[in-house]
Amino acid sequence: MLAEKKLGVIGVGKLGEALVSGLLKNSAIRKEDISGSVHYESSIQRVKERLGIEVSLDNRAIAQSKDVVLLAVKPQNMDHVVREIAPIMQPNQVLITVAASVPTTFVEDRLGKEIPVVRAMPNTPCVLNAGMTALCGGRHAKQEHLQIAESIFQCVGKTVFLEEYLMDGATGLSASGPAYLYVVIESLAEAGVKLGIPRDISTLLAAQTMYGAARMVLESKAHPALLKDMVTTPAGCTIDGLLELEDGKLRVTLIKAVVKAAERARELVQDQKR
Repeated sequence: MLAEKKLGVIGVGKLGEALVSGLLKNSAIRKEDISGSVHYESSIQRVKERLGIEVSLDNRAIAQSKDVVLLAVKPQNMDHVVREIAPIMQPNQVLITVAASVPTTFVEDRLGKEIPVVRAMPNTPCVLNAGMTALCGGRHAKQEHLQIAESIFQCVGKTVFLEEYLMDGATGLSASGPAYLYVVIESLAEAGVKLGIPRDISTLLAAQTMYGAARMVLESKAHPALLKDMVTTPAGCTIDGLLELEDGKLRVTLIKAVVKAAERARELVQDQKR
């Protein structure tokens, strides 16, 4: 899908850099077919050294005549950037946005043209090619445009397609989710320290355990409850630990954290409209 496509990345920060790096490693797209923009002149050298792509301070120049334009800017900057590039965008291009909580209609209204827009919600593990990205299409996005977006984000992890009304839920779950899991890893590591295990070893034990458990879910495709039961032997130590988690309401607290983050994502949309 990406062979011989011209890609412009507006906002080559951490996420933009991760996406370009993943594309160069895991797709047929060529370095000379990618160009990007940055906000500060001091960032130009960083991008050139790390990625070897053409880089500019001019967003309009980067969007000009590209097959795919990827907007990797913060939500609060979307209004300005979309209005800036709108005059030179054409219907034969596809615009992909990765700004949390910004709906496709927000972008389409500011473009003022029937340009295909795809909304993506990746998470930070994309920098290690272990990301999770939810995708949805706007009013003018066709299957081919969704496939282009999927091809890009599959280079840095896994992808799913959702209806747009579910994207705030994906934001609260997979985009914010790493932060919750870091707290879990930190807490498990602290428990190891409490029991006398050196901190570096305790953190390794906690992190590798979570990594292994995640792989078990992904590769076995078994329900997490079934995998939990496989670890929990009658009258063993695991059941006592699980009872403590239930007593501490870990399950409901995690559910409430995801719901609260999703609610905040919806509020950010309203902030954009003001």
